[in-house]
Amino acid sequence: MNKRLGLFEGFGVELEYMVVDKDSLKVQPIVDEVIKEVAGEYVSDYEDEEIAWSNEIVLHVIELKTNGPSNSLVDLDKKFHQHVKKINKILEKYNSELLPSGAHPFYDPNTETKLWTHENNPVYESYNRIFDCRGHGWSNLQSTHINLPFANDDEFGKLHAAIRLLIPIIPAIAASTPILDGAYTGYLDSRLEVYRKNQIKIPSITGKVIPEQVFTKNDYENIILNRIYKDIAPFDNENILKYEWLNSRGAIARFDRNTIEIRVVDIQENTKADLALVGLFSLLLKELIEEKYISFEIQKDFHENELSEIFLSTIKDAENTIIDSKKYLKVFGARNKCTANELWQHIFENIVFDSSIISDEELEPIKTILHNGTLATRIKKSLGNDLSHNNIVEVYKQLSYSLISNEMFEP
Repeated sequence: MNKRLGLFEGFGVELEYMVVDKDSLKVQPIVDEVIKEVAGEYVSDYEDEEIAWSNEIVLHVIELKTNGPSNSLVDLDKKFHQHVKKINKILEKYNSELLPSGAHPFYDPNTETKLWTHENNPVYESYNRIFDCRGHGWSNLQSTHINLPFANDDEFGKLHAAIRLLIPIIPAIAASTPILDGAYTGYLDSRLEVYRKNQIKIPSITGKVIPEQVFTKNDYENIILNRIYKDIAPFDNENILKYEWLNSRGAIARFDRNTIEIRVVDIQENTKADLALVGLFSLLLKELIEEKYISFEIQKDFHENELSEIFLSTIKDAENTIIDSKKYLKVFGARNKCTANELWQHIFENIVFDSSIISDEELEPIKTILHNGTLATRIKKSLGNDLSHNNIVEVYKQLSYSLISNEMFEP
């Protein structure tokens, strides 16, 4: 985002997908070939009008993203869906397709990980040398990233305060990863459970996932970024990783483009559901910033430890989490102890719709999620007690169909 936009004047959205064999669903490390097909050479990014394609750290994951900020989320899901179909068309010659959800159900990162080998390879090699990227937390996690702009320090503080309060309940509506290594993990958001631990060698990089109580650029740099840079220095003599994106909290400040990037949203079964969540979160953040229920001063008063307690619960139990913190419930105008699903129902019923951000119709997938459960819950319902390899393949093939048809996944 080059132009300095104010709050909710632009939206940057990134969607990550796995490339898999159509029949076996085994991951296919061919994203470099897919991008070469349209770009004519091995490059990291390909721009196609409003949507761009880019690589990730591993060769079986491709990212679709807005090509710069979009001034609205209206019709954005359809634009992303067109590119999903375009990529799947290219993948036909490889007998492959895109697979949604935040993690592959039986991928073995120890034997199947293949890093991107072209542009920006020194960055990926540095990560691999320091952390060993053969792990689910590196090579098997697909997410929706949401970039929201701020025009100045005042807007940064308000946006950061609101996002910190939103993060704990994101898994309660967005979890899509109940299974790794062909087995239930005990977490409905397994992606976030491995994500929060994948850089434990240098704890300051991820912190508690919930960012600290910092609400100015100066404090952010002093309290968060400088500590990360200091801690990585002994492992990164050439300063290859000394950039803002090294920060791996659940939301990171990108002062290089004046945005905050939210990273804790599991990818869903289709672009319609992904963009509905982006819209819902944006509307809720707007209300928090407008101090609908509590003031900015009170919003700043939440320590990351108390927010992390709720977050760790929703990673495990998603919509089934019991939330009994009166202080936290008051943030959203709720009063009594309730499940996280009930809290989201309360939020959705009382949200003020803003058609300049997203249309009412485009929020319809939220009703499916609130009524039938998170995608993680729906996947578990479909799998039941049958975790045979063949049954997992059949259920996840249905997810591939949901992606290409842009229809919601139903057990």
